[in-house]
Amino acid sequence: MNTVDGRTTSALLYLDGVHVSFDGFKAINNLSLTLAPGEMRAIIGPNGAGKTTMMDIITGKTRPDEGIVLFDGTTDLTRLDETHIAELGIGRKFQKPTVFESQTVEDNLLLALNVDHSVRGTLFWRQNRSDTERIDRVLETIRLTDARKRLAGSLSHGQKQWLEIGMLLAQDPKLLLVDEPVAGMTDVETQQTAELLKQINRDHTVMVVEHDMSFVRELGVKVTCLHEGTVLAEGTIDQVSSNERVIEVYLGR
Repeated sequence: MNTVDGRTTSALLYLDGVHVSFDGFKAINNLSLTLAPGEMRAIIGPNGAGKTTMMDIITGKTRPDEGIVLFDGTTDLTRLDETHIAELGIGRKFQKPTVFESQTVEDNLLLALNVDHSVRGTLFWRQNRSDTERIDRVLETIRLTDARKRLAGSLSHGQKQWLEIGMLLAQDPKLLLVDEPVAGMTDVETQQTAELLKQINRDHTVMVVEHDMSFVRELGVKVTCLHEGTVLAEGTIDQVSSNERVIEVYLGR
């Protein structure tokens, strides 16, 4: 347990009273949200609800105008830059996969593992047994063991998404932020992605931003619906999707 301004939190991620304005527009408006260690949370909401800005705040890309943003109970994320926050163990996967297409699947994971990207670090870095074992585990998790020697550019859209999740996993973050992982996927890939994230959640805390409600239902986790930069509703998928305000602003009749 850790103390925050006299309050006690055991949360891995703790946001309270967060505000962000861009040119007078309140992108985040008194946002409070808590994520427990080992939890997976789905974040839903209409476009412009503040989902991306919230992730920008957590990763240090955007600084809030006011409010508390704590990681692991003690670390004030609002005081750190993106590099420091990544080093703390917060990994983010953006909606569009950014893999090295001319490299093999395995080399993409090796590049992600080799966090010393200086020229000297890259030239003199050698893969060791623990690296190999970690990559084997990641390949198994992301269902790409048989594709390890294939060029990343030859993968399907869904497989590229999995590879990018694997590149995050290779760094063993405490918290994974995953943005619309199943956009553009086939039904089969969507189903497999739900299973993949559940497997990852056994060892990592995960936040998933997603529009696909059947996928969110498949995850079977607590759901937070954002609207106009604040939490509109929170609970099970059934509770949230039957909330009158959520239906009105997001799901429709």
